[in-house]
Amino acid sequence: MTAPRTRRRSAAYAALALGLAGSLALTGCNSHSSKKSKKTSSSSSKSKKRKIIGGGAAAAGAGAGAASRRVSPCRPSTYRVTFSQQTGPDSHVTVKFKNTTGNTCRLYNGPRLRFNNAKTPLPLLAGEPSVMGSTLDVPAKGYAYAVIPTNTPASKGSEQKSVTIDFMGSTASSLTHGPVTLNFAEKRLHISVGKSKITNWSHSVHGAEVTAGVGN
Repeated sequence: MTAPRTRRRSAAYAALALGLAGSLALTGCNSHSSKKSKKTSSSSSKSKKRKIIGGGAAAAGAGAGAASRRVSPCRPSTYRVTFSQQTGPDSHVTVKFKNTTGNTCRLYNGPRLRFNNAKTPLPLLAGEPSVMGSTLDVPAKGYAYAVIPTNTPASKGSEQKSVTIDFMGSTASSLTHGPVTLNFAEKRLHISVGKSKITNWSHSVHGAEVTAGVGN
């Protein structure tokens, strides 16, 4: 074999070797790029899932918080509402409500009381509310009080036989679930009420008495 032919074959082999090396290098780069792309895509997907899960948890927490702040109206019953009469110069009738439930409930303005099946309830001392008026939240097992002053002959009137009880709702003209009727004779109560008015609900009996003008 002559030297020129040998040189030509060596050059051809060298070119083939360079071509193969370049092809392998390109294959390695493409493989590395593909793996990197898959990792980036997987990381992005996980990040999105975390954001969605986090957002769902936050929304659920906000919903639970709103639910916990929702307070139901208090409901009247013959064992939750009691009456007592105080005599003397500052004579008055005390109306006491007990929240027997395990949750806070809400009272609006004052109780609606109709003695001896009267057509209209005893007027509120504070006047009729224009829209919603005042509210009072009673904690679980807690109490609320309202007072009817009977310190004049007209306001004391005569002894009553029964009372029908309603609780006001969230608007001036609405009522909660009721009414209930309490028979004073069955309870052995002597309650005298005449031309008087009743206070709004109060957290303390003393506060209600002061509002009614029969407490110090």
